[in-house]
Amino acid sequence: MIELRLAQERGHTQFGGLDSYHTFSFGSYHDPRYLGFRDLLALNEVCVQTGCGIPAHAHQDVEILLYVLKGSLVHEDSLGNHALVHTGDIECMSAGTGIAHSKVNLSATELVHLLQIWLVPEQEGLPPCYEHKTFSFKERRNVLRLVASQHGRDGSLTIHQDALLYLTTLDKEQQAVYHLSRSRHAWIQVMRGEAMLNGTPIKAGDGAAVRDEERLAIAAINTAEVLLLELA
Repeated sequence: MIELRLAQERGHTQFGGLDSYHTFSFGSYHDPRYLGFRDLLALNEVCVQTGCGIPAHAHQDVEILLYVLKGSLVHEDSLGNHALVHTGDIECMSAGTGIAHSKVNLSATELVHLLQIWLVPEQEGLPPCYEHKTFSFKERRNVLRLVASQHGRDGSLTIHQDALLYLTTLDKEQQAVYHLSRSRHAWIQVMRGEAMLNGTPIKAGDGAAVRDEERLAIAAINTAEVLLLELA
């Protein structure tokens, strides 16, 4: 079964130079019908205005992934990490027992466009940690590239949850196929372009909850950038 969450139906907030669309309830946006999916708590598409960002604030017991679609952000946290996260980079912050962080768009001319994902951790009270990596366009062109997994498999980022996160950029009329155990679930999010998911059209901003589907075929109508998250 494929259940769509259409782009135009998402929640929308604007605050402090952030323009955000929320697939699930988040912050001041609340919809009791959309409180997450399995261990996926939040999926936010955010534009950060020039010179703006997210001031230092704290988290605890949550896995936070951030993928930069356009622009660059400066990350700083209470563990002493300082990183410049560029277009195509993905970062993972395991908040664990507690971590404070900030994000700033230092550019005077370019917006930052990003996707933010929150997951429930496998257990509470883990040591906090941070890492970020770049996965080249070449290694995810027309294939699903694993970018985050429970044990950092195949050079992916490590997340503390039984989940697998893939990214792909599909050329027009190209297809990626994913096989899903019947006991597993998936969330598909289109970040750019248009595609067909098992014959169902999905476009930029659309998401899809997947249950009881053993074969997922993602076929690009035009160039499409897609995220696939496998969940227990």
